[in-house]
Amino acid sequence: MKRSLFLLVFAVLLVVAPLLFIHHSDFGGTDDQAEKTIQVIAPHYKPWAQTIFEPPGGEVETLLFSVQAAVGAGIIGYIIGVYKGRANQRDEAK
Repeated sequence: MKRSLFLLVFAVLLVVAPLLFIHHSDFGGTDDQAEKTIQVIAPHYKPWAQTIFEPPGGEVETLLFSVQAAVGAGIIGYIIGVYKGRANQRDEAK
């Protein structure tokens, strides 16, 4: 129990630490490129939605996306493991 709690706290620190130290960066992703292209094609276009949270830099945005992907993969892996375990228990019971 102590080890898993330590690993969980360590993982959270790995995710949060970059958010504390990065204040501004010039890294641009595809969202920025799309916005610039739209401004070239239709300069009078006004966005109809606003962002809820603007990360301090592109690296932080990439980090958050990677964490989201890792959590999703963990959940899917857990579900597959549960169903595989149930199937093995059914096979042993027969």
